[in-house]
Amino acid sequence: MSRSERSPLLLAGLLAAAGVAHFTAPRQFDATIPGRLPGSPRAWTYGSGALELALAAGIAAPRTRAAAAKAAAAFFVGVFPANVQMAVDWRHRPAPLRTAALARLPLQVPLVLWARGVARNDGKGRS
Repeated sequence: MSRSERSPLLLAGLLAAAGVAHFTAPRQFDATIPGRLPGSPRAWTYGSGALELALAAGIAAPRTRAAAAKAAAAFFVGVFPANVQMAVDWRHRPAPLRTAALARLPLQVPLVLWARGVARNDGKGRS
């Protein structure tokens, strides 16, 4: 299996692992939900986990890969403001937590580019 064939499966695996984590350890994700969002943090945690699982399934399936990868890129862009808010909210937390919150910010860029690359590569006639 070539690198370009593994890339979508690795991205799907990353999203699936993150989605599962939202359900198996929701409290850690609840703490990252900005307080300004309506509803309970747990609802946002479960909703984003379900979305990550759906994106993973879509990317894993060749027929829906391109559309799901584009949606994943949009998802990664969409969660960026929440990551910024988390970094602001966590600025007075212990150093390891502050560092983790700040480290998430630049991580969004390669995730967006990866998802866009999967969508673009899949659009070259593969089914």
